[in-house]
Amino acid sequence: MENNSNHEVNVTPYYLMSSILKNISQVILLENTISGLIILVAITIANYQLGIVALLSSIVGTLVALLAGGDRSLIEKGLFGYNSVLTGLALYLFLADNMRMIIAILGAAFVVIFSAAMMHFMKNLNIPVITFPYIVLTWFLLLTSYHLEIFKLSSSLVPQDLTQWQLITKGNVNIIAGFADGIGQVYFLDKLLPSGLIILAIFWASRKLGIYAIIGTLVSWLVAYTFGAEHNILNLGLYGYNVVFAILAVGLVFEGDKPFALMSGIIAAAITVPLTAGMNTWLSIYGLPVLTMPFVLVTWIFIGARKVLPKL
Repeated sequence: MENNSNHEVNVTPYYLMSSILKNISQVILLENTISGLIILVAITIANYQLGIVALLSSIVGTLVALLAGGDRSLIEKGLFGYNSVLTGLALYLFLADNMRMIIAILGAAFVVIFSAAMMHFMKNLNIPVITFPYIVLTWFLLLTSYHLEIFKLSSSLVPQDLTQWQLITKGNVNIIAGFADGIGQVYFLDKLLPSGLIILAIFWASRKLGIYAIIGTLVSWLVAYTFGAEHNILNLGLYGYNVVFAILAVGLVFEGDKPFALMSGIIAAAITVPLTAGMNTWLSIYGLPVLTMPFVLVTWIFIGARKVLPKL
């Protein structure tokens, strides 16, 4: 997702619109304006307020990067703004009260600075930053709610007492919903039509990416079901979105020319499921969402391992 090009381009209305929409598509590792537009429509159909937040966050991310003198070719590719989109969406969803919109937009602005710093720190390692800035900033801002009154957590985020935890695997399994939402949850969506539009957006950008995304979703569902995951979590696709990220990143986007890239991507996808479950347990005592941290860790592991195991 990162590029070291310093090529300068003119800031035109088309440039701005393209950057704003690519910020949205780059969330799922796509550099495609039409895909970004389809995804924005999908988010808006699911929840028009989320659609507004996604658009405003993308605009803010682009403007901050431009005003701060970021590489315009990277901005146009959406590489400064995808963390802004995710941060805005997450903060709006996981915070409550009227201030959440303002906090979400401010978070979308600051994460650009955080992303730039991480890109600088990690460039010598030749490891992509991906969504790490969004994850860390979102976690810290959610945790401030315990000490700063302006931050109010959503009622959906409640710290869990693990001594009282019960694993409930009963109930029906909805394979279609779990399959589609496994991709839709990339943008926090759990409705069939918006999730279907996101699948369409992936195929619009690349048939190969679309096929990989479907393989990743199938792997996530099969592994999670085989391991005895809770059925309601399966139906919501909450094991799927990190797996989709992982197979796209490891199997195709980053050094996807390796001899066993697809197999590595499938293995990465499978590993992501228990890692997601483990992180859910760890973070539940703080009432924090996992977000995309399992994807980041698995991707970093495989990219790092490829420096030593070049055929991986």
